[in-house]
Formats: sequence, C-alpha cells, structure tokens
Amino acid sequence: MKKYILFLIISFVSSCSSDDFKSDLKKESKIVVEGWIEQNDFAQVLLSSSIPITDVIDSTNVLNHVIRSAKITVSDGVTSEVLRVKNDKNRIPPFVYYGSVLKGEEGKQYSLKIEYLNRTVQAQTTIPKTVPLQSAAYIKKNVTDTTGYVFIQFDDPKNEKNYYQVATKIEGKEPIFVPAFYGNLDDKNFKSQSVSVQVNRGVLLFPKTKFQPYFVDGNLIYVKLRTQNKEALDFWNSWQNEIVNSKNPIYPSNTSLKSNIKGGLGIWAGYGQSTLIIQTPAKK
Repeated sequence: MKKYILFLIISFVSSCSSDDFKSDLKKESKIVVEGWIEQNDFAQVLLSSSIPITDVIDSTNVLNHVIRSAKITVSDGVTSEVLRVKNDKNRIPPFVYYGSVLKGEEGKQYSLKIEYLNRTVQAQTTIPKTVPLQSAAYIKKNVTDTTGYVFIQFDDPKNEKNYYQVATKIEGKEPIFVPAFYGNLDDKNFKSQSVSVQVNRGVLLFPKTKFQPYFVDGNLIYVKLRTQNKEALDFWNSWQNEIVNSKNPIYPSNTSLKSNIKGGLGIWAGYGQSTLIIQTPAKK
C-alpha cells in the first residue's frame, strides 16, 4: 500500500525515542497496536503512540510516533516467542515486528504481551475455523471498460456463528492485504447459506494516486476471505466509521475505536483465511 495500513489506526512501528514517547505520555498518548496471527502464518505487529486528533497526519509525523524498541511476546499457552522488528522498505512506516516460531492454528488461543518503558499492554485472541472461498472473479460492467469489481462466493456454514473480513492485495503495488471497504460481514445479515459479495478496494494511507474503489485491467489480484472474532469485527467497523465520517482513524487520541487491547488501543486478532488469485485482462 505502500503503506499498508490500512491502516489502521493504528499503528505502526517505531522510530520514536524514549524521550519523545515520555513526552507523549504526558499528553495522555496511548500505545496503539495493530497485531494479527493468521492460520498457517506467523504473527505480525505494528506499534505506535497515538497521535492527537489536532495534529497533522503525514508520513513525517507518523514516523515520529512509531515504536521499534518494545519487547513483544506471543504465546499459545505452551510455546512463547519474542517477535523481532524488521525494516520493510515497502511500508510506511518501515518497521514491523515479525514472529518466526509460532504458526497460527485454527481453534488455538494466542496471547500478546507488549513491554515498553514502564508500560505493559496485553491482549488475547483465538483463530476461528476457516471458511473456504468457492470462487473469485473480476467483472466489468461493459466489455470495453478497463475497470471492474471483484465478486466472491462462499458458503456460510449452517448452525455456526461467523464473522468475516474480505481483503485484497495487488501484486507489485501493495505489499500486504488491505481490508476491503465495507468488507466486514456478519452472517446474521445473510439471506442464504450461499453468499455472493462485491469487493471494493480498501483505503490506503498516503496513497500515491487518488483513491478509487474499483480494480483495473492488468492487475494480479489476491483475494482473501478471513474469519474473525466479534472483537475484530467491532474494531474494523468502528475504524471504517471513522473513515466514512472523515475523522482521524490513525493513531486516535480518544477511545472512539473499539479495542481488545488492555492498557492501550487497537486490535490483536486471530484470522482463519482462504485465498484465491485473479488475473485481470491485459491492458490494451
């Protein structure tokens, strides 16, 4: 995205010094977390201090609030690992905490513990059962169009409560999956077990071009259907509400966003996941 983040609110990892952070704390700044562990993948965490809603949000200010010297521990109750921070030049900010030992498994609970200066932030999550994508297609309104939307189909399991998130990634343009706009789904709203959904591109932080909700010819698109917990659904819905109402969802200075982080803001989420790839027609 080149930034991802979707960014969430959140958080990105840090380049701010201890003195800067202590100064932020005096202003009631909070530790902001965007962390996740997916089925069959390692944990990732973005970390920052919150940015006051009155501040200018640009790449420079974001870098002043990221945190890259925290100790982050992830555990499944049996095995624990301390995540390592890496420099990822494809993202803004360019720091991400990665795991390399614990791979996410369906049904398992994972705890997160963040220690930074005199603060400890904690959270827990569980990876829900994966629901497989049945199909994903790029469809244009007219044959001569060079843009279109992605449509997916999947079967919502009977007698199970499920919450979903749809995310996409464009090869060569986005280094990470971006949650789709209006892509958070509660199965209570489905009219049948067979579900068909239009996927709108998600919002990027500091995009290089004007945001457009559609996809274009010449893209290789990865489409992911995540199963998520109610806490993650509530978080992403509140984040989206901030976007829709033109508020500041990044590094918030208040508690307008839903959160499952004890001692901080943001989200620690476990996701089941199913991914399909779409090759759109070559550009003419």
